[in-house]
Amino acid sequence: MKYGSLIMEKKDYLTLKRILNFHRYYEDYAHKDALEQLGERIDRALVEDELDMPDDVVRLNSKVMVEFAQGVQQTFQLVPSTRGDLKKSTVSVVSTLGASLVGLAEGDQIQLGFPSDVQSFKIIGVEQSHQLSSSFDF
Repeated sequence: MKYGSLIMEKKDYLTLKRILNFHRYYEDYAHKDALEQLGERIDRALVEDELDMPDDVVRLNSKVMVEFAQGVQQTFQLVPSTRGDLKKSTVSVVSTLGASLVGLAEGDQIQLGFPSDVQSFKIIGVEQSHQLSSSFDF
């Protein structure tokens, strides 16, 4: 990890805690695993005030560019809702990919998938939206 630990902005931390609390009885096992992973990441993250956050850390509403091992690049926005849609270039934080990205920084590498089909990718760009939203769709 670029900064030695996951880093989360305080507002994102609180929003993610609310999302986890709201979804704790989720029946879909794929989302259940992602939510469990997200909870573990939140528990070990360093929580910072917005002014102290590095600009290259993946946060809610960040636009993230990743490069897969095959050299393919993709850009998407990390959204707090369950309505992530790769066709619309959005990824939900409660998806496996979204839960894996939050708190990481540009230059960090990730491996996702099953032992028989692991996908490796690297975060090659992070852009902050700096737009505040008072209502989140859980």
